[in-house]
Amino acid sequence: MIQGIGTDIIEIERICSAIKKETFLLKTFTKSELDLYTQKGSQPQTLAALFCAKEAVAKAIGTGFRGFSPLDVEILHDSNGKPFLHITAKLQIILQKQGFFNPQFHISLSHCKNYATAFVTLETI
Repeated sequence: MIQGIGTDIIEIERICSAIKKETFLLKTFTKSELDLYTQKGSQPQTLAALFCAKEAVAKAIGTGFRGFSPLDVEILHDSNGKPFLHITAKLQIILQKQGFFNPQFHISLSHCKNYATAFVTLETI
């Protein structure tokens, strides 16, 4: 059953400005996410899409970032490039407090020249 949906969009230029500050990178993205950014040629649209996904996950849960941070929402990719959410221990606690057991997140990312977007559904079995 679908328990929540979330979407987010951002101007890539905003991320270009933000990534000039190392504190933004360290407070927002995990090492694996930053490695992906580097592997993809340090293109700002990569981080913009990941940022949107983190926001969309928080919206799908229904809490926003209350009780957890963007670092607790890790967006990884499978061998085919499909994005998925790695549920950290802290995020698992938040999900259980919200009554979401065995959660499945479905993530779609997209970007163009000026914008990045993400759409997330939260499903429980």
